[in-house]
Amino acid sequence: MKIFRLLVLLAALSLAAAGCGGDEEVPADAVAVVDGEEISRAEYDKLLTQARKGYENRKQEFPAAGSQEFQTLKNQAVQFLVQRVQFAQQAEELDIGVTEKQVDERLKQIQKQYFGGDQKKYEKQLADQGLTEAQVKRDLRNQIVSEKIFAKVTSEVKVTDAEIEKHYEEKKATQYSQPESRDVRHILVKTKAKADDIAAQLEAGADFAALAKKFSEDTGSKATGGKLTITKGQTVPAFDKKAFSLKKNEISEPVKTQFGYHIIQALGDVKPAKVTPLKDVQDAIKQELQQTKKNEAMTEWIEELKEEYDDKISYAVGFNPPPEPTTTGATTTTEE
Repeated sequence: MKIFRLLVLLAALSLAAAGCGGDEEVPADAVAVVDGEEISRAEYDKLLTQARKGYENRKQEFPAAGSQEFQTLKNQAVQFLVQRVQFAQQAEELDIGVTEKQVDERLKQIQKQYFGGDQKKYEKQLADQGLTEAQVKRDLRNQIVSEKIFAKVTSEVKVTDAEIEKHYEEKKATQYSQPESRDVRHILVKTKAKADDIAAQLEAGADFAALAKKFSEDTGSKATGGKLTITKGQTVPAFDKKAFSLKKNEISEPVKTQFGYHIIQALGDVKPAKVTPLKDVQDAIKQELQQTKKNEAMTEWIEELKEEYDDKISYAVGFNPPPEPTTTGATTTTEE
C-alpha cells in the first residue's frame, strides 16, 4: 500500500487555505514566508518530485506546466507546506511536543502494518515513491503534531445524556427501527396464462421449489426455490400487500406487478417490527455526536487560525493561492 503517497498526505492535512499578503520580502530561494519562517523552494520541489513519482507509479501522465491540473497540484503543495509551518508554530504555543521515540514507534507501527516488518519491502516502497526515511519521519512527526493539536483543541468537547436521547428520538423511526418482516417464496413469470398453469399445478400438489427453479424469472431467488426474506415496504406495493396478508403456508393467486405475475407462499408468520432500545445504541450515539462536535471545534479553530495568519504570510510571485470564492448579491436599481 502506498502509505507515503504525497496526495494522501495532502488530502489528510489540507484543512484550510492560508491567508495571503504580508509585508515581508520573500527570498529568491523561498516560495513563502510564514510569520518569519521561510519555506524553501527546495522543499516545494521535493513535494512535486514525490507527486511526479506517484503519477509514474500509477502510469498516469504528470500534468503539464501551465495546465489547470498542474496549478491545482502546485497550490495544494504550497498550502500543505504553509499549514505544516502554521501547525508547528501553533504546537509551540499550545506546549505540544513530539519526541523521537514517538516518531520511531509510529514508523515501526507502519512498517509492521503495511510491510509485515520486512525492511526490504519498506525500503523498496520508499524508493518507488522517491522518499528518504528522513522525509518519512518528518511527515510522521507532522502527522503526530496534527493529532495532538486536534486532541488539545477538542479536549473540552462533551456530549450530554439529553443530547444522546434527543438524537435517538429523532432517528428512532429510521435508524433504530426494523419494520415487520416475513419469510416467503415466489415464482415470477411473464404471462397470466403461465401463472394460472403453475397455480393449477400447485393446487394439484406440485412441489413449489421445483417449479420455482424450473420456471421463475427472478434470477435472485430462483436457485433457492424462490425463497426471500422481505421487510414491510421493501417490495412493490401489490407484492408487499399480498405477502403480508397471507396466512402461514398459504399460496396466493397470481399477483400482477410491473415485473410480471407472482405466485407467493408465506413460509412463516409475520415477524413483528422491532425498535432497538436506547441502552443498546447510546455508546455508539455518544461517539458519533462527540466526533461531530470535535470536527466542528477543529473547523472553528482552523478558521480562527486563518484570521490570525491573514497578514503573516507572504508568497513569492507565482505562488499565491487562488482567491477564495465570494458570494455577491445582485441589485436592481431604477434610474429616473
